[in-house]
Amino acid sequence: MDVVEIDAASHNGVDDARELRERAVFAPARDRYKIFILDEAHMVTTQGFNALLKIVEEPPAHVKFIFATTEPEKVIGTIRSRTHHYPFRLVPPAELLDYLADVLKSEGYSADDGVLPMVVRASGGSVRDALSLLDQLIAGSDEKKIQYDRSINLLGFTHDNLMAEVIEAFAELDAAKAFRAVDRIIQSGQDARRFLEDLLERIRDLMLVHSLGKDARAILRGIGPEQFEQLTIQAARFGLGSLTATAEATAKALSDTSAASNPRLQLELLCARVMAPVATRPKAVEPKPENVSAEKPKSQPKAEPATTPAEVSASYFKANWQIILDQLAKQSRSAWAVAFTSKAIDYENEVLTLLFQSQKDVDAFKNAGGAAEVLRSVVKELTGVSVKYRAKVADAPSKVAKAPVIEPNQEDFSDETEEELKTEPISQTDPRTGEFILREVLGARPIKGDK
Repeated sequence: MDVVEIDAASHNGVDDARELRERAVFAPARDRYKIFILDEAHMVTTQGFNALLKIVEEPPAHVKFIFATTEPEKVIGTIRSRTHHYPFRLVPPAELLDYLADVLKSEGYSADDGVLPMVVRASGGSVRDALSLLDQLIAGSDEKKIQYDRSINLLGFTHDNLMAEVIEAFAELDAAKAFRAVDRIIQSGQDARRFLEDLLERIRDLMLVHSLGKDARAILRGIGPEQFEQLTIQAARFGLGSLTATAEATAKALSDTSAASNPRLQLELLCARVMAPVATRPKAVEPKPENVSAEKPKSQPKAEPATTPAEVSASYFKANWQIILDQLAKQSRSAWAVAFTSKAIDYENEVLTLLFQSQKDVDAFKNAGGAAEVLRSVVKELTGVSVKYRAKVADAPSKVAKAPVIEPNQEDFSDETEEELKTEPISQTDPRTGEFILREVLGARPIKGDK
């Protein structure tokens, strides 16, 4: 009786404001205050607000006005300057997830793992929208348990099996599988933009699992053990760099899809961008010998690196290192992600010396799920030599830290093996640093001027 709610969208004129002023004069019948709530207050016209201005500026002692709006900037300044502002924010996902679980339990229903996180995500943090979606799922359930598959269809999200197929194609750089998945998405009537949103969300989950491991469960709330195990397996097949690149390509496709007339084309372009490291294969270039006769015709560049162990040298590795990295990307994307910043600077007695940008890159090369072994197999396939590794760090600190060994087997990472992966720092203050990088990394030679 003493709380009056008015729909401002349909009562927004001067006459409605005058009627409100007349009702505000009467004292409350039961409570201490008489409260008027104007919902969607931004719909009130300027004339209507002006008619209310006097009573809002000097209201009776028993009257309180509440203007509820989602667009406060549309309320005229004279009203805003005479009121207090209390902005309401979206409910955090963790709290909303617990609240929906309590509501579901009170109604005598249960849900499969992963259902409530989908409801929270679809609601965008709005409790009203979350309850509406939950009511929709309950109404569409035949039993007292909300099924995951049915929820996927009702809410319009991408099914886990289809999402897993796309992720697997990206991990294996399998273009045929990726384009087949795109065809399934289009043929099933799936909205391309919703699929890209789901894909970006999945890549974000994989980045969290890759970076945090089991601690990611504290962030990925509501995901069941089986789903988290699947995320762990998928994340292990990527490097953090490749996940970041895939996320950027997906975000670009998502922004382009909103204005695109052909959504399928955007999905196929996304697959092409992700597969780009495999599609680009530069030709191998053999190192040029120092003494070459002027009359001798230039030899044509070979299509593949040398395969004879006797011909393998430091110059060979410097000239063909990019070819080796490209072959590594074809076999293992995760191994390529941790090795692509390295450079081959020396080779002697089957020991390959690699230059890394930091000690962190050396540790990632050693611990990234057998990246060293995959690179060793690629080198052996191209040269016939099973190499050992020695690391040099370009920006290591002044104190020399001994890095573990990288040898053909897992136990070769110990410090007791004969050939050690030595971290030999190159001091940034040493005046020979620039000369070393020019000579050993870039292959430069001094120019002797004519005297």
